[in-house]
Amino acid sequence: MSNTTTDTTTDFATRTTPRTHARTHTDIATALRDLLFSPGSDLDEVADRHFAPDYRQRTDGSWADRAGFLDHIAHLRTVVAEGSVEVHEELSDGTLYADRHTVHVTKKDGSTVSMEVYLFGEFAPDGRFRRIEETTLMLDGDPTDRNLGSAR
Repeated sequence: MSNTTTDTTTDFATRTTPRTHARTHTDIATALRDLLFSPGSDLDEVADRHFAPDYRQRTDGSWADRAGFLDHIAHLRTVVAEGSVEVHEELSDGTLYADRHTVHVTKKDGSTVSMEVYLFGEFAPDGRFRRIEETTLMLDGDPTDRNLGSAR
């Protein structure tokens, strides 16, 4: 993971000004790419890189502890062939994190799913996610894939 990121801030005088800042925490796009779209990666090692031991997640109203979350990811790894994460907006302030992203997935059966995700989270002191609360909106795919964000 890179230690710096560059984003663009709108400035009325110059229209766009690049801004570079140090990255001291993980982000959802990197975590999802490592978890779902890196064949052969060890799930526990990837989870340890991005998620604190006391991690918990609420997706569409259902809570999961870290073990439940890892069960969910293990299931997705049996279903997902490839995919990508498109971040639309991302904000962090101290230990707080928020983003809106779309996950595009091609399943092993060849079907595709696109889910828009609205996410609020909290970082542990070491920069890993401690908590994520998210809601999902299916943009494209079969209605039976609607629960893909929490399937186990």
